[in-house]
Amino acid sequence: MKLLGAVIIILATTWLGFEFAKRLSERPKQLRQLKVAIQSLEAEIMYGLTPLAEASMHIAKQMPRPISYFFERFSDRLLTKQETAFEAWEESLKETWNLTSMLDSEREVMMQFGATLGQHDREQQQKQIKLTLAHLEREEHEAKERQHRYERMIKSLGFLTGLLIVILML
Repeated sequence: MKLLGAVIIILATTWLGFEFAKRLSERPKQLRQLKVAIQSLEAEIMYGLTPLAEASMHIAKQMPRPISYFFERFSDRLLTKQETAFEAWEESLKETWNLTSMLDSEREVMMQFGATLGQHDREQQQKQIKLTLAHLEREEHEAKERQHRYERMIKSLGFLTGLLIVILML
């Protein structure tokens, strides 16, 4: 019976380690997807002259979850609520951010971008998009470094924590 309990403890802590490591590996991937989505938004607005709600719906159809869910919510809010672009952007971020693996620093970048959305002429808006993409690029680079540095360690730590618990219980 003790052996079964020990195996369960080790499996549980190992699983937790892998879940934390998965979150680390999801972050750079989601940042890449977010950059692609913002670039698509730029193309839709600047070159396609597509309205913001329609452009967001197009992006939602192209991107995987949870990024698509954010743009879907944003588009829905623009179409159904009497909100400004920033209010819809902010509320959509609040609704969907906990579904992502991204940090508060990325959320702040997105909030700053949302504050400028629809407030400027095309040239200024394009500059804001480029600035946002530069910030997201920096965050992605930092996320990749963090992933390479900590992912294997967290996986091992999960297993070793379980082993420690089992040893202490014996």
